[in-house]
Amino acid sequence: MSLETIASSQFLAALLAMVAVTGTIFSLVMPLLSRDTLKTRMKTVALERDKLRARERARLQAQQSDARASLRNQPKAQMKRFVDRLNLKEALSDETTVERLRMAGYRGSAPLYYYLTARIALPGVIFLFALFYTFLILKPDLPSITKFGICLSCAGVGAFVPNLYLKNKVDKRKLIIQRAWPDALDLMLICVESGMSIEGAFQRVAEEIGIQSVELAEELSLTTAELSYLSERRTAYENLARRTGVDGVKNVMMALIQAERYGTPVGSALRTMADDTRELRMQMAEQKAASLPPKLTVPMILFFLPVLFFIIMSPAVMQVIDLFGPPE
Repeated sequence: MSLETIASSQFLAALLAMVAVTGTIFSLVMPLLSRDTLKTRMKTVALERDKLRARERARLQAQQSDARASLRNQPKAQMKRFVDRLNLKEALSDETTVERLRMAGYRGSAPLYYYLTARIALPGVIFLFALFYTFLILKPDLPSITKFGICLSCAGVGAFVPNLYLKNKVDKRKLIIQRAWPDALDLMLICVESGMSIEGAFQRVAEEIGIQSVELAEELSLTTAELSYLSERRTAYENLARRTGVDGVKNVMMALIQAERYGTPVGSALRTMADDTRELRMQMAEQKAASLPPKLTVPMILFFLPVLFFIIMSPAVMQVIDLFGPPE
């Protein structure tokens, strides 16, 4: 085939027609030859979801068994004697301390003894470490009174470390429960409207929400146990509100108490609270979005504007240097 034949318009038209016919046949035949893999993919996804759910339920049950075991655990004998001998329970703790430990997920008597021991022992340990560091490692030209003041300051900071740690644990746990609570409330509403009792709804939601929040699932399981053996259901609801410390949980528990007292339908109360919780979550998202520009102001001033000024001013500075620089 000569070059003139390839460059002719007839050959190009035939080539384009062949490509068009081949593409048309391919587009018409391929859907007939392809297999429908949607059912296979959906089956695979369902099996994977069941495996994930079973694995999370097993982990949740293991953690719940550990929590039940921790309720039976007692503090060490030496630690118990130390706390009781110094009467630290009356001096450093009250009902608020016990409530904060419960809100942080620590139950039983052992965490209280650990907390009180840490408040006494940690400042002493930090003080000894500061003494070693200041008198043996720092420069010897510092006055001894200055070094001793540094040690006392470090010991004073160490006295607040257990409180800061406990506050951090409480805030983190409350945030996790608060994020998972709207979904749990929707699941609870579905369970109640399908005909399940409130105990069955709590237990079912605890099993399903464990994938998202183990802490909330643990609290719901504990509430289910309390509903089965406490004389008043109101006490179980109030205990859940106190253990979580989340305002949304408190409002729902108050609604359940009112519904049980006045005989109103539980489903209606849960539906109203679910709508309010979703609106509250949307408002919190809007608040975070509105607070984003002020938070970005300082990083932009510190990191973005200097680089921008450098890029803009560099050509002018280089031209000035070339213009007024020393002659070669």
